[in-house]
Amino acid sequence: QVQLVESGGGLVQAGGSLRLSCAASGTFASVMGWYRQAPGPQRELVATITSSGSIMYADSVKGRFTISRDNAKNTVYLQMNSLKPEDTAVYYCKAVRGIITYWGQGTQVTVSS
Repeated sequence: QVQLVESGGGLVQAGGSLRLSCAASGTFASVMGWYRQAPGPQRELVATITSSGSIMYADSVKGRFTISRDNAKNTVYLQMNSLKPEDTAVYYCKAVRGIITYWGQGTQVTVSS
């Protein structure tokens, strides 16, 4: 079992920055990442990182967001710079161990114009 504890969301003005953290307790996760969901049914990929450091970003955040990971702490971070109002969403941490996927409870990010 893996439990994910997210922190770092909040309200920021356009152009500002936020840093999200997600600490995974329990067994080590091979892949960790962030997804987001604006009002509506679709949850979209933001960024993922494997335990070996392979990274994937959504095109909409490339050059603005940076994902990183501390394997010793089983923690993943998302540094978000140059935030835009369209980045407003609930951000969810995801961890994968084997064939099982775990999700955090979500943290709200609101970017005002």
